[in-house]
Amino acid sequence: MSGQPIRGVILAGGTGSRLLPLTRVTNKHLLPVGSEPMIFHAVRKLVDAGLEHLLVVTGVEHMGHVVGALGSGREFGCEITYRVQDEAGGIAQALGLARDFASGGPVVVLLGDNLFQDRLDGEVRRFLEGGHGARVLLKEVANPKRFGVPKFAGDRIVRIVEKPDIAPSNYAVTGLYFYAADVFDVIDTLVPSARGELEITDVNNAYIAQGTLTWSVLEGWWTDAGTHESLARANRLVRQG
Repeated sequence: MSGQPIRGVILAGGTGSRLLPLTRVTNKHLLPVGSEPMIFHAVRKLVDAGLEHLLVVTGVEHMGHVVGALGSGREFGCEITYRVQDEAGGIAQALGLARDFASGGPVVVLLGDNLFQDRLDGEVRRFLEGGHGARVLLKEVANPKRFGVPKFAGDRIVRIVEKPDIAPSNYAVTGLYFYAADVFDVIDTLVPSARGELEITDVNNAYIAQGTLTWSVLEGWWTDAGTHESLARANRLVRQG
């Protein structure tokens, strides 16, 4: 693994169309979960794991609101940099904007609408000890067809299928990813999906093809917060601790 320290990337773009009308006036990642904006949870998880440098990627329309909420990062004990994703080009395209920020080192990537109970310091350590490749975190869910779903052969993931009609397992690939510095070279090889976006599932499947993707399962609760139902669930879980 590069001698560069691991850095954190929070992806907070998207139109938030599934959360209308709440997202007519603000970015979904600024909606309250518990007693603070959703994105604060992602920032705190990375800072608690020892990361000092974070990048937040969001869209043009609400960048000012996001910067106004997070500021320089001083309140959280970190330094926050910002990049604008000019159009909805997919999660992998948004991650590609972090190339210069990563400075040749590894990155931890969080989707800003994912909320979870576990600490990340142990996962960061395990990933860095591995020295290369990628790592994904899984969670068993009641309806995996909403997510990217891993297909297993023994204890190996042999494929991740995005929103399958028939799920090959009961696990969701959560929006928490760890990548070595070569992730940006992988992104360069991608072609847009049928919906015209660069998909993070294609990035992960590229590492599977290399034989360098590892995984573990989150122990505590996890939820996304991209729909009215899951946003309500996130609020309930956060308040319960």
